[in-house]
Amino acid sequence: MFTVNETQFSIHETCNFLVGRNIMKRGQLYAFVTGIFFLSLSILGFIPQLQHPINAIEVHNGLEIQLGYLFGLFPTNPVLNTVYAIVGILGLVSSIGLGGSRFYGRGLFQFFGVLAFLGSLEPTNTFFGFMPLFGSNAVLYGLMSVVSFYFGFIDSPGLLEIAVQPPENAIAIEK
Repeated sequence: MFTVNETQFSIHETCNFLVGRNIMKRGQLYAFVTGIFFLSLSILGFIPQLQHPINAIEVHNGLEIQLGYLFGLFPTNPVLNTVYAIVGILGLVSSIGLGGSRFYGRGLFQFFGVLAFLGSLEPTNTFFGFMPLFGSNAVLYGLMSVVSFYFGFIDSPGLLEIAVQPPENAIAIEK
């Protein structure tokens, strides 16, 4: 819930407004929301007070990795937070156009599919000591890969949806 000019809006009402008024297509809205989500996850990952335990050193596959658990749930470190920031910024930029948002969905499907696969394997679940991919991160990546597959490959607007409508105040030119 947020307030604009003393009027309260829910996130659901705002999304319906953006899609219903043809300001954004569903794929663009997905890229925008995903970008906000991962940019927020990145920023929150850099706040030590939200990590429990803070800067824990764990041994995975004989490699020591320093990490914290964001909200006590998602293992994170600065490298992973930087990756999240890049994914978030790309999402915001790609939400500008329909083609870019579809390309973003396809890229996220492949990227998070690989990360989910690597996170589920014991030898590579820390990406060779650079970033934690195990546990709830692997589940998040798997879910993001499935949803990104839908918005990247399946959800495509029809030709009538993407046809440019003339402005309401356009003047007709007679022949």
